[in-house]
Amino acid sequence: MIKVLFFANIRDITNEKETEVSGPSTVKDLLVLLSGHYGEDFRNEAFDGDTVSDRVIVLVNGRHIAHTGGPDTRVTEGDTVAIFPIIGGG
Repeated sequence: MIKVLFFANIRDITNEKETEVSGPSTVKDLLVLLSGHYGEDFRNEAFDGDTVSDRVIVLVNGRHIAHTGGPDTRVTEGDTVAIFPIIGGG
């Protein structure tokens, strides 16, 4: 299983702080699967059209996907994926 952690408003959308899934092989596949489960609000946060949104930060095993292949970053059984919204402050 792949463990998925949700934070801030992403957690509000899913009504869960974490879940486990199996099957997807990339981050994009994972986000598509989660969109099917959590609905349009999740999809609207996770995607801009067919690309992963810049409104979310996705970490696989603590590493930002920007440094590991973007949406094509591989995920496998035993991985932990964390999904955060972009949070601004000031």
